[in-house]
Amino acid sequence: MRLLQGYSNNLNTIKMKKLYSLIVALFVSTIMFSQGTVTGTVMDGDMGTPLPGASVVLQGTQNGTSTDFDGKFTIEVSEDSGTLVVSYIGFVERRISFSTYGDIGSITLNPDAEELEGVVVVGTGVIDLAKERETPVAVSTITAKEIQLKVGNTEFPEILNTTPSVYATKQGGGYGDSRINLRGFNQNNTAVIINGQPVNDMENGWVYWSNWQGLSDIASGMQVQRGLGSSKLAVPSVGGTLTIVTKSTEKEEGGFAKISAGNDSYFKTVVGYNTGTNEKGWSSSILLGRWSGDGYVDATEGEGYTYLFSLGYMPSDKHAFNFTFTGAAQWHNQRDFELSIRDHLNYGGDDFRKFNGDWGMLNGETYTFRRNFYNKPIGTLNWDWNIDDKLSLSTSIYGSWGRGGGTGPRGRNFSINPFRKDLTEGITDGLTYRNADGTIDFDAVVANNRAGDAYTVEGPYEGAILGSNGFSDNGVNSNIAIRRASMNSHNWYGAISNLKWELNDEWTLGGGVDLRSYKGFHYRVLNDLLGLDGYVSTGNENITEGLIIRETIKASPFNNTGLTDNKIDYYNVGKVNWFGFNGITEYNNRNNLSAVLQIGVSNQTYQRIDYFNQPNEDAESDKDSKVGGYIKGGANYNIDDSHNVFFNAGYIERQPLFDAIFPNFANAINEDAENEQITSFELGYGYRSSFLNANINLYNTTWDNRFISESIRGVQGLDNGTANFAGVKQVHSGLELDFNMRPVDRLRLDGMMSIGNWQFKDNVTASVFDGDQNLVDTATLYVDGTKVGDAAQFTASLEADYEIIENLGVDVTWRHAANLYSDFTFQLDTRNWANDAQFLAPNNRGALKLPSYNLFDLGLDYQFDFEKSNIFIRLNVNNIFDTEYISEASSSIYVGDEGPASDAPVSTYKGIDDRNLVWFGFGRTWNLSLSYNF
Repeated sequence: MRLLQGYSNNLNTIKMKKLYSLIVALFVSTIMFSQGTVTGTVMDGDMGTPLPGASVVLQGTQNGTSTDFDGKFTIEVSEDSGTLVVSYIGFVERRISFSTYGDIGSITLNPDAEELEGVVVVGTGVIDLAKERETPVAVSTITAKEIQLKVGNTEFPEILNTTPSVYATKQGGGYGDSRINLRGFNQNNTAVIINGQPVNDMENGWVYWSNWQGLSDIASGMQVQRGLGSSKLAVPSVGGTLTIVTKSTEKEEGGFAKISAGNDSYFKTVVGYNTGTNEKGWSSSILLGRWSGDGYVDATEGEGYTYLFSLGYMPSDKHAFNFTFTGAAQWHNQRDFELSIRDHLNYGGDDFRKFNGDWGMLNGETYTFRRNFYNKPIGTLNWDWNIDDKLSLSTSIYGSWGRGGGTGPRGRNFSINPFRKDLTEGITDGLTYRNADGTIDFDAVVANNRAGDAYTVEGPYEGAILGSNGFSDNGVNSNIAIRRASMNSHNWYGAISNLKWELNDEWTLGGGVDLRSYKGFHYRVLNDLLGLDGYVSTGNENITEGLIIRETIKASPFNNTGLTDNKIDYYNVGKVNWFGFNGITEYNNRNNLSAVLQIGVSNQTYQRIDYFNQPNEDAESDKDSKVGGYIKGGANYNIDDSHNVFFNAGYIERQPLFDAIFPNFANAINEDAENEQITSFELGYGYRSSFLNANINLYNTTWDNRFISESIRGVQGLDNGTANFAGVKQVHSGLELDFNMRPVDRLRLDGMMSIGNWQFKDNVTASVFDGDQNLVDTATLYVDGTKVGDAAQFTASLEADYEIIENLGVDVTWRHAANLYSDFTFQLDTRNWANDAQFLAPNNRGALKLPSYNLFDLGLDYQFDFEKSNIFIRLNVNNIFDTEYISEASSSIYVGDEGPASDAPVSTYKGIDDRNLVWFGFGRTWNLSLSYNF
């Protein structure tokens, strides 16, 4: 019985298990059969083109997908109704409801210029970004994806070379030594703004890109606003504004790791991680990177580190805070010695473009006179306050602490570098410390330094081998060479605050302040004594007998920069304080018309402190203040969904640079210094369709009342003197075209063309001062009608981007540059062998026109997709045909001109005299990167 009863129980258990299994199967089947699919297409609202890679997520779930190359998506859903969250970097997120399975049609996303990359949590109120078909300015936007794809181991500004009226070069070719021109204006007349904060040097307006080597890693995107731009800073730029937005605390958790390799031993690693925003509103991000390389140009090794930390806090919808600390510490060897074409050809070997005249061998190792080193961390605290539905306040408080400088030769040993000659003639005439290959014999330099007499004065230095640049008694040797470091450090603090008041759906008022306090430290210290036991400095006029110095400062951003140590040659401080106010009125009927009127006024105060060339009691100069300002406005009219037109106009009174207030390296205030005057007018037209998007702009900018100061030697018998040129005037006008189109599936074409006519207007009178600031002469430079040099006045590019198969893409870019003229200095020295003194004569031939050139770049990438991560591989080959070209020149020697070795046979390169001083562009280079994103 027990056996039968047990059998019965087992049978019942088996039946119950089968029943449970059947119920589970029926339940699962019900769920499966109730699932369906929703399909659709995501489109760019501005361009009318598909958005590949857009995110589509079922609201309230982790169920999501992304669009393919044609913007199409398919997502499995468990119910026939719900809401899809559709998002794409740089576009406004949308929520789309559905009530049935199947195709829900096209979903249009509109660009969100205020976020640019969709990752900035706060700080957007101080970042002035233009919106297409709304802001009446000429603008080009470059996304983070484009930056990551194209920069590689090239210079950060070079990614802009395919935008209209931009000309960026590597200049000497060291890491970070690039520069950029916009509409023919160099970068001290082009505003560079990072996260809403100005970074142009407060004294000379320059931007040193080596200080921002890490921007390609931390940038969320950037905009080039040509002309007046939309910046509300108290005084905008002349040529345009480059606005860069860096990564901030990101909304979603995730991270990445990336490694890159390239030509000439380039290697880079970057890692980053974002915590995402937690339930209490906190978020943080961190990024660390390191790069190193030998450099394309001979002896231009370098190494750098990038760091970024960001902490965000959003306690409510009304308040959001974000703190960011970032920087890029680096050192790199440079090529600073100006070389002629024949120098390159005579000493450059197989690839003459790489030749560098600043280096040689010391004790069997590479050594150079020129090394740049700098660390410029910047800390920023942003606060966005939504006071109510109509009123908001955005504030940014920042500080920057730059430390570093650059090394170079110091001494009277002119058998190292030629004087008023190129290297070819100098070596022909006999440069004792140059090898036959043009490099410097540093072992011989050290031997010469050590061959001097011993110091004869009793005391701790008796018997030491001492050298000096201005003292030769008591056994001190003045025929020496050392390596000095010229330091340009600063402390910079500022605050920007903008209030925005939306009166109604159409009218908006705004106002803000821009506060800056800058203190720049300029001095020289010893870096390498090159065999000497010490150096006698006579630069400080407050020390009558000179100062013997033995301590040296390392050329590294991570070491003491000598701010509190003994200095040589000079030591002065520049102080600039700035207060600015801006006001803005905007109109937008949300249909077809938008307009803006902006005004700004600022007060800039200057003071100079000289601890070496002024008696101690007179070290501080008087203060001088200049008031500047601007008024600008414009309107955009959308004729229909395809056509729009805009115009803008403005007038700027820009305060002079620091050296115009204190010319001639002295504390005497220039009472004749006046504001620069800029007037600008622009017309634009835009076209949008599903096939083609295009923009055409016409502009005219007049830059008047410039002040230029140049050091001179040999004029009127002066050993040292200064020529001041006042009232310099330039007129820049031109036409710009850019477009993108999709002629067939999987293919996108982007192109541009810019035609400029940039030239000087009227001749210029110079005042010549001796070393004691006495007026000794005047002279006229005949520059009326001379072409502005340093940037190609005709540029064009075309890029084809094709997706071969899903996740595999290739792109080819062609770039053309023409009407490129040599840059020139305002010179009065008739012995200037580079021939800039030709402008002392009327009817001169003007700036030398350089050969045009064409370059081709190639890119190839592939992405491996996983459930919640991907691996991305990218190969860039720049200048794939290894084209030889001159990127810039600084002389205007015409065939047949007299000059050094003028009795020698004339040689030419591509039709120009090979005595001209030039920088050649790089030949073929490459980089390969692999990134893991999760």
